[in-house]
Amino acid sequence: MLSLLAGLGLGLSLIVAIGAQNVFVLRQGIRREYVFAVVAICALSDAVLIIAGVAGLGFVISAAPWLVVVARWAGALFLLGYGLLAARRAWKGGNDALEVETGNSPGSEHPASASTSTMTATRLAPVILTVLALTWLNPHVYLDTVLMLGSISATHGEDRWLFAAGAVAASILWFTALGFGARYLGRWLRTPRSWRILDALIAVIMIVLAISLVLPVLSP
Repeated sequence: MLSLLAGLGLGLSLIVAIGAQNVFVLRQGIRREYVFAVVAICALSDAVLIIAGVAGLGFVISAAPWLVVVARWAGALFLLGYGLLAARRAWKGGNDALEVETGNSPGSEHPASASTSTMTATRLAPVILTVLALTWLNPHVYLDTVLMLGSISATHGEDRWLFAAGAVAASILWFTALGFGARYLGRWLRTPRSWRILDALIAVIMIVLAISLVLPVLSP
């Protein structure tokens, strides 16, 4: 039981931080767009990485550090591109998620689900690819889940899988709360200006994270 709680606590301490993945989940939650798919992918990805770390994959990464370097550069380029797209949305506006928030207003003849079902039908694939990239191209996810959690789990001996279960539970709890709880922020994001401000903040976070990823490599 103590191993389970230790995994839960450490898992939450590592995942509850401002990062590209959390920002994307938050944005999708506010938009109320494919939230379940995004939450499920994030939680399942973390579960796979945690289990791999406990099973010993961390030794492979330690023996081939170039894998982390490749992930670092690929992740930085992706975050930079995503940040620039968010900056473009912030500059030009025109965020169609506003229709999701306002479509169910009292007196509306068509519910939001009807007005947006066709509009968002082709967006699932890009959303899935984006959340996969934000998860698997982030070198920190390997350092946190595979190396750190994997190494610490070894100290729990035969209870290491209880530790892993606690860490997996932390991931599921966090992403579920973040994704489905974000919709309550929608009341403050009913105007185009508020969405442009949100996209501007997302752009800054993504670009800063991209720079932070490559700084250790560029620093002498």
